[in-house]
Amino acid sequence: MVETRTFVFSTEAEMDAVDVTKDVADILAEVPVSDGIVTVFVPGSTGALTTMEFEPGLVKDMQELFEKLAPQDHYYHHEERWHDKNGHSHVRASLIGPSVTVPFRDNRLMLGTWQQIVFFDFDVRARERELFVQIIGE
Repeated sequence: MVETRTFVFSTEAEMDAVDVTKDVADILAEVPVSDGIVTVFVPGSTGALTTMEFEPGLVKDMQELFEKLAPQDHYYHHEERWHDKNGHSHVRASLIGPSVTVPFRDNRLMLGTWQQIVFFDFDVRARERELFVQIIGE
């Protein structure tokens, strides 16, 4: 069986991190399967998904790391085309990627004790974000 759902949430600008684990788990609880995989995907090129321990210190560490890897004040060729000052946003999102896949058993995500599904919004403005959740299982 394959089931696809979506959910929408608001983000702040510039490296806002949002724990979406509960949202994904709530969707999984509604689906009539017990074992399989769930993929969470962000349409768009300035948001990204990963798993990590969602705690303020690590979130700050990630924000500082991305500022070093793709600094906001660096020159980005992407900005020549659109002039939207978010070249760094695209580079940062590309480093993590647009999706994460997690196995589940007995309708429970098989995440580690300190592991959450985290969305990073790297864009330069606050946004409404939509995530696709696709469940494959039996």
